[in-house]
Amino acid sequence: MNVFMKVCSHRRILNPCHLETYNYQIDPYIGCEHHCYYCYGLNKAETDWDKEILIHENISEQMAREISSIKPQTIYFGMNTDPYQPSEITFKQTRKALELLAERNFSASILTKSGLVTRDIDLLTKIDSVGFSIAFQDEDVRKLFERRAPPNRERMDALKKIKEAGIETYTLICPVMPFITDVESLIDLVAPYSDTIWIYKLHMESKKDRNYLNLKSILNKHFPEMEEEYEKILFQDHPYWTKIRKKLEDVRSTKHLNLRIEL
Repeated sequence: MNVFMKVCSHRRILNPCHLETYNYQIDPYIGCEHHCYYCYGLNKAETDWDKEILIHENISEQMAREISSIKPQTIYFGMNTDPYQPSEITFKQTRKALELLAERNFSASILTKSGLVTRDIDLLTKIDSVGFSIAFQDEDVRKLFERRAPPNRERMDALKKIKEAGIETYTLICPVMPFITDVESLIDLVAPYSDTIWIYKLHMESKKDRNYLNLKSILNKHFPEMEEEYEKILFQDHPYWTKIRKKLEDVRSTKHLNLRIEL
């Protein structure tokens, strides 16, 4: 895919992070070439991610100024964009950011869908943790919802390499798509290489949002029998999540896994 990269000036790189464990997060890119149709980031997208992604003009220089006022700590990568999307091969925005953090005694936690992260194993040995997200056990179904994202095989190969390098690993089974995601089979797939497994449900804010309209279109075309039920599950207090939560709590207990069930 040919995406035009446009320089974005006068925008902060270091931003507050709403995750409990981290104070700050960094998006090395504004927009994401993976363009997963369910992504919440689409609802605030400034460009058409099929055509244009924004990059910071001088990420190292600007980051150096921004982190000078805070103490060394772990910075989160992967909140609103994949730090290892295809453009990283050329522009190396993420690697430049990680190099600077390492120089200043900061660490990072990375979330990605891409095997490109293994390119930076030399830096990752200084990193707090590296994680991968996965939501579909079937590749044909996966392509309906995230056709530009790397296949599961690439993610699992990279997860294994990261684990073997002695780096703390985690997996996000996210988003859990009702009646589509086989959570237990994905747990079995990633458990050998994941120190922690987080499980998050599919969440939509509004029926008017871009990601929900994308989802509705896919369901209407490929899973019409699920469309009405999805609307109930997403926008009403629905017992589906209670049932799956109880099932996963049993899995956690019987298999002695570090499962973080956020359903």
